[in-house]
Amino acid sequence: MAAHHDAAAPAAWRRLWPLALIAAAAALAYALGLHRWLSFESLGAHRAALAGFVSASPVLAALLYVAAYVVVVAFSLPGGAVMTVAGGFLFGPWLGAALAVAGATLGASALFLAARHALAETLARRAGPLLGRVRDELRRDGFWYLLSIRLIPVVPFWLANLAPALAGMPFPAYAAATLIGIVPGTAVFAGIGAGLGQILDAGGRPDLSVIFSPGVLLPLVGLAALSLLGAVGGRYLRARRRASN
Repeated sequence: MAAHHDAAAPAAWRRLWPLALIAAAAALAYALGLHRWLSFESLGAHRAALAGFVSASPVLAALLYVAAYVVVVAFSLPGGAVMTVAGGFLFGPWLGAALAVAGATLGASALFLAARHALAETLARRAGPLLGRVRDELRRDGFWYLLSIRLIPVVPFWLANLAPALAGMPFPAYAAATLIGIVPGTAVFAGIGAGLGQILDAGGRPDLSVIFSPGVLLPLVGLAALSLLGAVGGRYLRARRRASN
């Protein structure tokens, strides 16, 4: 029995170390107060230095921005919206949105892979009938379900990163749904960031609630509904094939 436990411990550590590393790094970031830098006040205080750095070294600045966004998302630090607005402010609405999408997708993918590596196998072994059906559904139509969640920015981003990993969603479908689904909301926030200088000069703060205004939210809801139709259509076609066989 002791030998079994001794052998199981290294195997468990091999599964858990990526998630443990992310958790430890996130705890260190909070302890050092790094998350407090992810605010509009901090962005306003350092905007001249940041803009100067982007102007002097645009490629390096873009790479560092993407890397910082990866860290924010992978460690589930608050401030993703600030990062996106900062991208629009520093790089313009289109390039800023593209860089933010790249950083968010890479960070979400890192968290997904770490969580799946650490916990998905254990959950699969202990899954009951309900979770088993959920896993089967996500394997078939997970792209459409996650796409609808990503399009409407209601579910917390960190939760939408972890839940599919623990439920057994395939990584390619997860990455594709994340990449496509965050584009509309990211474009809105980057567009706000493009006008951030005037807002800060006037002593104001950007109004991020604009994404919930009818003119923005209703098209996103429509796109989400269309993505759900993709899942429903897939189930209907499979049922037809089974019936014909």
